[in-house]
Amino acid sequence: MTLRKYILKPSILLAMLLYATACDQEEFLENVNKSNLTDVTQWQSETNADIFLNDVYSEVPNRWNFSEHLDYYTDDYNISHYYTASNWRQGVCQVPPQSNASAWGGTHGPTDGYTWETFFTKLRKVNTYIQKLEEYKENFSEDYYNKRIDEARFVRAYFYSEYFMHVGGLPIVTQPLDRNTMSEDEMQTPRATFGKTYNFITTELGQIVENGYLDIKYNNGDKDAGRATLGAALALKGWIELFAASPLFNSGSTYLPDPGNYVHFENPDPNRWAIAAATNKQFIDNYGGGAPYGLYEDLPNLWREANEYNSEVIWDRQVVANVGGMGGSYERRGGPTYVLGEYQTWGNYNPTQELVDDFAMANGKPITDPDSGYDPQNPYANREQRFYDFIVYDGAPYKLDWMPRTDTIFTRIDETSPNPDKTNQIDLAGKTDVGDSGYYQKKMLNQDAAPGNDASGQNYIFYRYAEVLLNYAEAQNEASGPDPSVYDAINQVRKRSNLPDLQPGLSQEQMREAIHRERRIELCFESKRFWDNKRLAKTEERMGQPRHNMVIRNTSPSDNSGDWVYSVEEEVKYTAKFELRQYMSPIPQNAIDQNPKIEQNPGY
Repeated sequence: MTLRKYILKPSILLAMLLYATACDQEEFLENVNKSNLTDVTQWQSETNADIFLNDVYSEVPNRWNFSEHLDYYTDDYNISHYYTASNWRQGVCQVPPQSNASAWGGTHGPTDGYTWETFFTKLRKVNTYIQKLEEYKENFSEDYYNKRIDEARFVRAYFYSEYFMHVGGLPIVTQPLDRNTMSEDEMQTPRATFGKTYNFITTELGQIVENGYLDIKYNNGDKDAGRATLGAALALKGWIELFAASPLFNSGSTYLPDPGNYVHFENPDPNRWAIAAATNKQFIDNYGGGAPYGLYEDLPNLWREANEYNSEVIWDRQVVANVGGMGGSYERRGGPTYVLGEYQTWGNYNPTQELVDDFAMANGKPITDPDSGYDPQNPYANREQRFYDFIVYDGAPYKLDWMPRTDTIFTRIDETSPNPDKTNQIDLAGKTDVGDSGYYQKKMLNQDAAPGNDASGQNYIFYRYAEVLLNYAEAQNEASGPDPSVYDAINQVRKRSNLPDLQPGLSQEQMREAIHRERRIELCFESKRFWDNKRLAKTEERMGQPRHNMVIRNTSPSDNSGDWVYSVEEEVKYTAKFELRQYMSPIPQNAIDQNPKIEQNPGY
């Protein structure tokens, strides 16, 4: 929930753009106001103040338009192209001379819309808004002031949480830096430790929830739909607590020496699991079960524009179709490359065999269970419903609502095809835009709009209720073991997809494995796997080895008169490697040069 669609009337949009342009032209940390709006005009009314806050909201990245997603940096996707992720997966991650968010062959690692410079630009805007609202408080009603201050505090905490997960400890800055009134020493704020940054984020979010000034949730058509809520604040708090309680940060040791304690807690505390469990349980008890949050029954259509603000959506980013830079272009970059014989997408979203293998059978058993009924030469039969909702596999019927008729997608190697480069058959080495893994993604693709630039109006969902249930299940299992509340939380997610309940009597380790598998499947392609691999200290294990594709060949390739043989094979284009320093992204060198109090992350 951020920038509201209904406020984008031409006059207000123009004012926003004028202000945004003025802000963008400022030098980093420059405090000279170069816009045509004076403070008196900007802050004389709630309507005018909202123009500024809307610009702050617009700093929440529109991930639908990213060329590169965090899933490219995981074992869920096989992207053999020219992205920064392609270097990163070969162990290449270096200190950039300056902030760099380029997706094209960079060596700086993942950014997900945040760099040192863009983070402080976002931070400056929100701190300015808070400062000015306090300065001109007499111009606003008490209700407006209380709500908007806490909205701004939430957005600031959200910005902090996103970059904190990438780099660890950050400078805690809660006012605009002004070189006209501050000394150089005051301007040069050092990085806080991992623990202090974590405490700042969770304390801010906890106070917002305790204040109760914000609405719990907005529904489609509500006047303030698109703004921060108590639900968003509590869900984010519960996630950051789970993230930080996890082994990479909370084990008493770190992946590389970290004398400044920037990427781990100074002291381990197993009780952090219980803290995370309590926060997520608070959400479930106070806001869940349909009051007003709950699981949306029609999972494949959760993301549809017509279903915005449904019961499951907690925090999202507003998107407006067919408006330059404000629509979504996600479908242009992924999904089957050829649809109904026509080139449609870049074919980027290629699920790996590792991910496909984690989808259960319809009976709920993993494919590794000898009683599951899995047949490796008929691997797509009798799988769980989410497999068919999320994955495009060889021979899959493919029909989105914008298509005039159903297509069948074949990824097999077909030597009888007169022009294989104009089909969806597996590419293997990234020669064309056709996928490399034998699979394409279906989940989250817009059913209503054909692939195109800014063609989609679906909001981007950051957090949803299923994740809260899974967060609770994991934290509670780590804190207390698999008690009935853990079963209840994870089984709610499973039941929606027609899976049977988990087998009773699981050990803590067995439940841990079940929860991690459920997270991977339920949240796949939502930029969650990267964070799970990281926090669980599994990235080295999972990204330090090749990923796998499904290669299907005919035993009589000249005429396809033989049998189609399914073969799981290693990716061929790159040699996988992971360096321990890659667990956290580097700080750009110019930030350290400008502020000697900033120290680099371990290993760089």
